[in-house]
Amino acid sequence: MTKIKEASTNQSNKNTALFACPVTFTLTKIGGRWKPLIIYNLLDGPKRYSELRKQIPAITEKMLIQHLKELEADQLISRHALAVVPPHVEYRLTPAGQELGPAMNEMANWGFKYREPGL
Repeated sequence: MTKIKEASTNQSNKNTALFACPVTFTLTKIGGRWKPLIIYNLLDGPKRYSELRKQIPAITEKMLIQHLKELEADQLISRHALAVVPPHVEYRLTPAGQELGPAMNEMANWGFKYREPGL
């Protein structure tokens, strides 16, 4: 992975945009192809890793693991290792992640209204 030059103009502009615009900040945390699907699937309760894989069949294992780690680092989901045989891990939304529910539903409504037919 390439190291980010902290003093670059691009990095400075990015930090300015994140601070100046709460929408930009939010989209950096939940944006992308897979994060909204992961969050959406966790809105109805905790899920095991295998359940998430079944609910989002197009995602690769690498991408699911990467996005789960990013969402956990951003404190939108929490990971709970359960001491059972066989051992398994559950993912659930944190209170901050749960607060995204109404916004996600509104974005879904907007998408249904304006997406092109047949998509």
